[in-house]
Amino acid sequence: MNAPKGLGIYKGKLYVADISNIVVIDIKKGVIDKTIPVEGAEGLNDNSVGRDGVVWVSDSEKNKIYRVENGKASVNLENLKGANGVLMRGKDFYIVDAGGAYKVNSDKTMTKISDGMEGGTDGIEKVSGNDFLVSCWQGALWYVHADGTKELLFDGKSQKTYTADIGFDPKTKIVYVPTFWRNSVIAFEVK
Repeated sequence: MNAPKGLGIYKGKLYVADISNIVVIDIKKGVIDKTIPVEGAEGLNDNSVGRDGVVWVSDSEKNKIYRVENGKASVNLENLKGANGVLMRGKDFYIVDAGGAYKVNSDKTMTKISDGMEGGTDGIEKVSGNDFLVSCWQGALWYVHADGTKELLFDGKSQKTYTADIGFDPKTKIVYVPTFWRNSVIAFEVK
């Protein structure tokens, strides 16, 4: 691989966003099963696999979101300003783009959940109901409430704690935050 980033798992396969390809790895065998080219992509970043096996992947260089189904990629959204985190939960699709969190509707319009999260929105995870966690590259972790209000859970900007994509375990209520150049992962319990 060249620059692997976003990861998603579906039916024993690990889907990896890798610049202009989705690399599919057989988890049990530990080998690359296949590579799916995403024509026109230049900086695939985050991905999320739906329960139907469709892969949703952001291209942070081209500010697009691709939909990959049955080994074929197509543009789902374009003309974004800072495409990064994607999240498919059930039939609902969410993204972060240029300081905001959005729900993407079936007609490809976007409904704003919250904005004002400056510093490069990066990751998005659903906590419960319509509450979310959003990370920002420059070192912030936000809790976004269903009504769009938000609270800053972690501010690591002054320490240059670059907070990349996040992972959330709904059973333990713990959010895992990679700190990129700090070469560590920090964790918080969300209460």
